[in-house]
Amino acid sequence: MYYKEFIKFVKDTYKKDEIIPLHEPLFNGNEKKYLNECIDSTFVSSVGKFVDLFENKIAEYTGAKYAIATVNGTAALHIALQLAGVKPDTEVITQPLTFIATANAITYTGANPVFIDVDKDTMGLSAEKLLNFLKKKTFVKNGKTFNKNTGKQISAILPMHTFGHPVRIEEIKNICTQYNIPLIEDAAESLGSFYKGKHTGTFGLFGTLSFNGNKTITTGGGGMILTGDERLAKLAKHLTTQAKIPHKWEYKHDYIAYNYRLTNIAAALGVAQMEQLPEFINAKRNLAKLYTNFFSNLNIKFVTEPEFAQSNYWLNAIILKDKEERDRFLEYTNANGIMTRPIWKLISHLEMYKDCQIEDIENSLYLADRVVNIPSSVI
Repeated sequence: MYYKEFIKFVKDTYKKDEIIPLHEPLFNGNEKKYLNECIDSTFVSSVGKFVDLFENKIAEYTGAKYAIATVNGTAALHIALQLAGVKPDTEVITQPLTFIATANAITYTGANPVFIDVDKDTMGLSAEKLLNFLKKKTFVKNGKTFNKNTGKQISAILPMHTFGHPVRIEEIKNICTQYNIPLIEDAAESLGSFYKGKHTGTFGLFGTLSFNGNKTITTGGGGMILTGDERLAKLAKHLTTQAKIPHKWEYKHDYIAYNYRLTNIAAALGVAQMEQLPEFINAKRNLAKLYTNFFSNLNIKFVTEPEFAQSNYWLNAIILKDKEERDRFLEYTNANGIMTRPIWKLISHLEMYKDCQIEDIENSLYLADRVVNIPSSVI
């Protein structure tokens, strides 16, 4: 049995014998310095230089024209969907194999998700199956695309770059253009990942990032909206800051908006983390190489970056032969101090989404029974 070999390999790789988490943050840079600067300035809430600096650093790194900081990735996705024109009683196409926030953000707008299968190699939305669905099960009227089954407008398409591995986003973008449907990328897990040299989250009308505590970089929470549209960027900033009209002392608001602001103290962490991002990505890619070699000797599938992409390897994953083997592996590793976890339960199978339209999802079902995440912290 390879379980013991795996335990030894991970502990030797991380050079420690205690419990090894799935993914923990690393604070090796200017985090404390910038936090102290925040505290000394008294600007610890949503006003302060670090919010602007963090937005600028993200925009520069990703190549996005504009970056708007938010309190978390889910809030970023909510605003992006809303500004893309997603309205109540419309539908958004997404994948069933994703974190719950993807579907929840759709629901916040009053729209319903439609679940299309993923590709096995990327674990993200399948361009081929998306096009097949649109060809066979939708119709176009007055420049808008409608679902033949429900009669509702398809108001957006929302792929997610699973574990940092880019989907076939160029193909999906072309499909969106063909059917005049806005593209929004859930790039929460893929900061530092590139598709054919272009950063994820910059292909669609919007892209969104997350800086939760377990992400490649963290602000303790936090998210970011990416866009190339100046008008929408300004509106996103306005709506995430309660739609307050700038004035020295008066409180005037012109939209029903949201308190989705990222704090200056959180952004200070983000700035320090961004300074280390290239090192983090390099370390994570080196770890992936070690895993690739280890599992190739065991004839176990280790998930590697697609040929057209450069992945950040946010969470490393293996694909075991069946659900029973997956469960045995999970039980043994967690009992022996190595944190592992299964991939998410399919969103389409959760109680609150079970009545949504679900197409053939054979790949999602296959992966849901077999994928296990393994320790992925920067060494």
